[in-house]
Amino acid sequence: MNIRERLLALGEPAYRDFSASLLPGVEHIIGVRLPALRRLAREIVRGDWRAYLRSAEEYYFEERMLQGMVIGYAPCPVDEFLSLTAAHLPKIDNWSLCDSFCRRLRPAEREPMWHFIEPLFLADGEYEVRFAAVTGLNNFTDGEHLDALLRHLGSVRHEGYYARMAVAWAVSVCYAADPDRTGAWLGEGCPLPEWTYGRSLQKILESRRTTAEQRADILRLREASKLRTARR
Repeated sequence: MNIRERLLALGEPAYRDFSASLLPGVEHIIGVRLPALRRLAREIVRGDWRAYLRSAEEYYFEERMLQGMVIGYAPCPVDEFLSLTAAHLPKIDNWSLCDSFCRRLRPAEREPMWHFIEPLFLADGEYEVRFAAVTGLNNFTDGEHLDALLRHLGSVRHEGYYARMAVAWAVSVCYAADPDRTGAWLGEGCPLPEWTYGRSLQKILESRRTTAEQRADILRLREASKLRTARR
């Protein structure tokens, strides 16, 4: 069987319907579970994965997700990885394809990918912005990059829901990594737009990593924000 036939054989109607409920507007879902996709991607990488990527089909949702996984697993030089990443980004049109493509980076990939994502925070594409934010929260909340990551998150002005929610998610992960620095950044003068600011605070409040004392701090920030809004 070819790759498409194998994917179709792995599809589960109940899982297809469940996935479709989480991805409104996304068509051509087969219903293949993530572990099965990952196993297939690893199998492809053990062979001529470059030939696969050159000829891979893209009609089905899982075909595009599989391509992203193969790029992530492929043993290739960093420059080639970034080139493949750049070529794959335009194929991403929903949060699931985006987030499955954002993985923990290998040490040699970290700085090149940091420079790759920096301009994407200001990109026109909703999922380019989301890719930058999710890659950031997965890899760059360390002490060396945290301040720059917060600065980039604060610069995002894309109106797309999934871009803005990714920024809020990333801010909450920054807070978990360094509550003092991120909490200070969230104080008066925070550059986040009002909607994203509110969602960021809510994400922090919902996190199981947030202590009772930190939750009280975030609630005070939220009340202060409401007062500033009321005065306008």
